[in-house]
Amino acid sequence: MSSVLHKKTAGTPSQGEGGGARAGAPRKPPGSTARRRARAGWLFASPALLVIAAVTVFPVVFSLVLSFCEVRLEYGGLRFGSPTLAHYEALLTHPEWYRALAFTLGFTIVSVSIELVLGTLTALVLERLGAGRGWILALLLLPWALINVIAAQLWSYLFNGTYGAVSWLCEQMFGTQPDILGQPVPAMAAMVAVDVWKTTPFVAIVVLAGLMLIPGDVYEAAEIDGASAWTTFWKVTLPQLRPIVAIAVLFRILQAFGIFDLPFVLTQGGPGTATQSVAILGYRILFRNLDFGGGAAVAVTTAVIVLGCCLLFLRVFRAQVDEGGRA
Repeated sequence: MSSVLHKKTAGTPSQGEGGGARAGAPRKPPGSTARRRARAGWLFASPALLVIAAVTVFPVVFSLVLSFCEVRLEYGGLRFGSPTLAHYEALLTHPEWYRALAFTLGFTIVSVSIELVLGTLTALVLERLGAGRGWILALLLLPWALINVIAAQLWSYLFNGTYGAVSWLCEQMFGTQPDILGQPVPAMAAMVAVDVWKTTPFVAIVVLAGLMLIPGDVYEAAEIDGASAWTTFWKVTLPQLRPIVAIAVLFRILQAFGIFDLPFVLTQGGPGTATQSVAILGYRILFRNLDFGGGAAVAVTTAVIVLGCCLLFLRVFRAQVDEGGRA
């Protein structure tokens, strides 16, 4: 009797061995499901990737090709010549390029710095507000929501030397009616002021979102330790805001360095070339002079400078974060 039971038990597969599966059924490789999901993900993402390639990758590659070729505009279209470095040589030896680069760098540094300070202060005030915060946020977003060309046109009326409100106010206060957009230094200051007015709300909203994510326990611990408000800001709030501030600064550097519509509407790059950005310089070379290779060289060189600045900023930011973590 025991031998018969032993044979039946031996011939029946246990649940632990087969896991309830039929004996002899093929097992799927462990990575087959992951590969199928990856293929499905690429399939679903392919339309978006094609659109990105069409509107981003192709123009970049085409600009790079244009900058290294002799390009002539003929009746049948563009005719490409032999490869050359003449466009970059002409660009890097032209003083107008360095003037445009100096203005763009100065405009970026000054405007982004002011926006960062004012945006952070605004966010700190908004964080402590209770009732009415939504209305104030809505009012703050109005300048940022305006189209850049419309905002620039609005301020061009305000800065007009004949009937502008700002010029009239200067006349009432100082007895003179200055031509703000007709002089180099006032025109630069006016452009920075307009950019700060328009984009400070963006920085304030981003920093306010970062302030909302800081846990209240951190502030309670600082209060128990007897830290003052100033010490709490520098030792608690600001280190917690570093990633958010880095994102805001990166976005603003990219936007400010490619500034085109604001100086184009306000001053056309003038007076002279005092407010001519690298974007306006590329526009003039490409569309007014029909120098496709030279305009592409301006675009490629600008992209390389922006990429280098962003990488340097990220490296410095990462080093500060690592140092703060070790401390």
